[in-house]
Amino acid sequence: MKFSLIVAVVVLALAQGSFAQDATDLERLSQYFEEVKNKMTQELSEILRNQDLASQAQSIQEQLQPLVTKIQEQVKSVATNVEEQIRPMAADVQTQMQPMFDSFQKQVETILQTLTDQARAIGN
Repeated sequence: MKFSLIVAVVVLALAQGSFAQDATDLERLSQYFEEVKNKMTQELSEILRNQDLASQAQSIQEQLQPLVTKIQEQVKSVATNVEEQIRPMAADVQTQMQPMFDSFQKQVETILQTLTDQARAIGN
């Protein structure tokens, strides 16, 4: 019984972890875009400052900011849509897997009972 509970908890943890992984991947993608924007802005600023064109660097940064904001909003929207699609599928998979878990639990319980009976027989 304990073993089946452990198995069920592990499976549920893995399922939940896959949802968290998707969100983490999208967050990393969003962070990557932010880092690219910052790096591009920094490098362009250095180049332009060296050429005494700091005002143009500011202009480029101001032009990039709405684009980055738009990309971040789209990434969040995609993340929400993916989550909405995955949740029902995960629930369906769990529903389909439950009979297998129940069967596995019964098999393990039978094996443990057999081992216990054999151990008692040997001990007597």
